[in-house]
Amino acid sequence: MKQPRRFQRSQARNSSNPPGLDREPAELIGMRLNKYIAHSGVASRRTAGDMVKAGKVKVNGSVLDNPAYQIQEGDVVEYDGKVVAPSERFVYILLNKPRNVITTTNDEHDRTTVMDLLDEPGLRGLRLFPVGRLDRDTTGLLLITNDGDVTTRLTHPRFETSKIYEATLDKPFSPADLAQMKAGYDLDDGPFLPDWARYTNEDDPRKVTLQIHNGRNRIVRRAFEHFGYTVEKLDRTYLAGLTKKNLPRGFYRYLSEEEIRRLKYFS
Repeated sequence: MKQPRRFQRSQARNSSNPPGLDREPAELIGMRLNKYIAHSGVASRRTAGDMVKAGKVKVNGSVLDNPAYQIQEGDVVEYDGKVVAPSERFVYILLNKPRNVITTTNDEHDRTTVMDLLDEPGLRGLRLFPVGRLDRDTTGLLLITNDGDVTTRLTHPRFETSKIYEATLDKPFSPADLAQMKAGYDLDDGPFLPDWARYTNEDDPRKVTLQIHNGRNRIVRRAFEHFGYTVEKLDRTYLAGLTKKNLPRGFYRYLSEEEIRRLKYFS
């Protein structure tokens, strides 16, 4: 497999000590069980809560099905037969995903995943996971982290995280269909109403840029299919205040401390 392209260490800061937010051990005492599991990199906080309720988590050797249980000093938490614990340091990576890369932590068919693009010593042993999904053919911005709280903030509908996509269609998008898209319409799984939509370039009506805050499966592609168009290329250019500036396709970088604070507190 071709080696993934990535920033040089000087560009990505010191890869053996990537920028992030440190956590004191005392902060874990009193933490809710679902939050503890999420911070361990197992799943988002909401999914972690479902796992606890389903009896898939043990605390000190016994199944505990209360997500609100508060962690006590000395508690040992297990999931899937393995002890889990929050990482000592949160890591936040912004990747410009190429095509033909799977948005998952592993793939049973041995296809290239986004995690394969992060092969460096400073990340080994961390339970990182991609936030949300981009399908195999969609390119653009993807956040990878081990912070369950940030995952929740970027994926839960109540936070209305903004995302901008640039779509290239198989034929010109008519002004009438663009007007209808702006007004909104119903898809099979509910309404679709972008924050805004416009031609990316007035000279090329095959390219349309739109902003949404809904994360339903393949929603942008389905929004165009509703009118009989096929999306030939789809690129996410903006995610929760983050852009692709100075981030070529297939490269990644660590978020700055200021970007991390904005994600955690102002998303």
